[in-house]
Amino acid sequence: MGPCRVDACRNTAMLHSVKTYLLTIQSRGTVALPADLRRRLHLDQANAQIRLIESEDGRIELVPVVAVPADQTWFWAERWQAMEREADADVAAGRTTVVDGLDGLTALFAADDATR
Repeated sequence: MGPCRVDACRNTAMLHSVKTYLLTIQSRGTVALPADLRRRLHLDQANAQIRLIESEDGRIELVPVVAVPADQTWFWAERWQAMEREADADVAAGRTTVVDGLDGLTALFAADDATR
């Protein structure tokens, strides 16, 4: 295969990675997804969900959605995610302290309290 334009190569690579399925819509409007697809995308788990996106051109896209248990939704709130990003930035910048066990942590807190 000779040289190709970047767009043509990207499109060719994309076509090789796309799988196509022909699905039948049942009388009640249900569609059964192939078992290998459900397993690969973890849609075979209880309460698995997909988002259906309808484009103006008539295309339909199904996107797997990872359901978050109700008792873990706090973690995904924007405020908490902002704090997670701040913590990641601190770690990346080396703004961390390593202590040796509970005694080391207690000593660190005691030293911090002494400076206040």
